[in-house]
Amino acid sequence: MSDAPSFSLTGKVVVQFGGTGLLGRALVSALATSGATLVVASRNRTSLDALAATERTSGRSVQVDEVDIGSEASLHALRDRLLAQHGRVDGIVFNAVSRPMRSFADDLANWKSSMETNATGFFATVRAFGDAMAEKRSGSIVNIASMQGTIGMNPWLYEGTTMGASPDYFFHKGGMINLTRYLASHYGSRGVRVNVVSPGGIYNPEKPQAAAFLERYGKMTMLGRMAEAREIGGSVVFLLSDASTYITGANLPVDGGYTAK
Repeated sequence: MSDAPSFSLTGKVVVQFGGTGLLGRALVSALATSGATLVVASRNRTSLDALAATERTSGRSVQVDEVDIGSEASLHALRDRLLAQHGRVDGIVFNAVSRPMRSFADDLANWKSSMETNATGFFATVRAFGDAMAEKRSGSIVNIASMQGTIGMNPWLYEGTTMGASPDYFFHKGGMINLTRYLASHYGSRGVRVNVVSPGGIYNPEKPQAAAFLERYGKMTMLGRMAEAREIGGSVVFLLSDASTYITGANLPVDGGYTAK
């Protein structure tokens, strides 16, 4: 019998929250390729169906289900459906995000709206599924934060562009990183690991960032460029897999060396 760690997700039931955006789609492909029985959950069923169809065309199998993470009842209903269907949930990836706030001067209503998904919805999701995994005494939760949860805003990057950085994003991602540590402590004795991946900036080929921003951003990293969305998934697969069974409470930067420079 081999003692080599397994990086495969074959046989594991994984639920991903948020899968239709640039990073979300890349994570779906990474998890499905690694063998997970993958369920992608979101409020937008039409977009989910299109995503599943695209994955099937590429030879990968993805299930979809609807959920409103702003509703605890909806989260519990999803959890119960999946437990009834699969008997267990082995891992979740929290990648859901709401971005109603665009600037520091926005109406306070946008800040409050942002909290519903990025703070309250996040906690409700990991509690609902973390408790279910704790009952089985096994599981892995991977939260998708951002390097902006550990650093301040750099105005120089955005000078001369229409781009900017909203304050709620920094607040939520910083909170996600530290709540991950709390959750790792809370669930650790019951066999559930909780970690966070903090990507750096991701190049968007569909809507490319301003040339000036790309040049400046590259100078801030050790690799001289932004990430491609596909480069984030390996870290998530690792933290869900049995290759990382002694890792919990960790924040893994995937930022090209930006925060280490």
